[in-house]
Amino acid sequence: MIFEVCCGCTEDAINAYKGGADRIELNSSLFLGGLTPSVGTLRLVKKETDFPVMCMVRPREGGFCYSDTEYETMKEDAKLLLENGADGLVFGFLHGDGTIDVERTKEFIAICGDKEKVFHRAIDVTPDLIEATKLLSSLGITRVLTSGGKPTVMEGADVIKEMLAVAGDMQILPGGSIRQNNVEEIVEKTGVNQVHASMRKLHYDTSTRLRPEIFFGGMIDGKFIPEDEVKITDPVQVAAMKVTLDSIK
Repeated sequence: MIFEVCCGCTEDAINAYKGGADRIELNSSLFLGGLTPSVGTLRLVKKETDFPVMCMVRPREGGFCYSDTEYETMKEDAKLLLENGADGLVFGFLHGDGTIDVERTKEFIAICGDKEKVFHRAIDVTPDLIEATKLLSSLGITRVLTSGGKPTVMEGADVIKEMLAVAGDMQILPGGSIRQNNVEEIVEKTGVNQVHASMRKLHYDTSTRLRPEIFFGGMIDGKFIPEDEVKITDPVQVAAMKVTLDSIK
């Protein structure tokens, strides 16, 4: 069982490595669903760890149908990440109707060359996940990250099993609310040999507490996001999940 940890910074990646993760997906801004990490982050992660690093290429939150300018930015980022040690890229391109943008997907596959090509959870909002899986497999995608078109992997388990059956040589990687207490059931229901999860704990940065009325970010349900809270990968949780995965036959 391969355990991929979703990471949002260098410290996350190092903690995942200490916990025994097999692979990471490296992002920035996990709160926004994961955006492109900086080259500096990638270079330090490669220096401090020794496992495969998949780098997200996503220029903004809010969907996967990008303007020409956004797409050109993504190509430049992709090339820089590969030049600086990325073992694969994570991306997803859709048309406005939610169908897969084949041309842009094919171009990114070409940019990746012999590196891994991962189509992320953009597949979960396509009209037909089974047909999308067949298409991505035929294009040469290495792996698809998915929750089976549902809010959580547990809810999408039946679809993930169907995706796995038609994926051919392409890998299916479930991700979405996977925890240590449900991972065995998920593996049993889907038949997958790898999982993707974010194993994070709350950390407090007290530097903003002198002026608690000041906020720098956005709001959720009319309330500002607390400025003194930071979530970081917990190596203890990673290690515990790894033990559970290693026990699955």
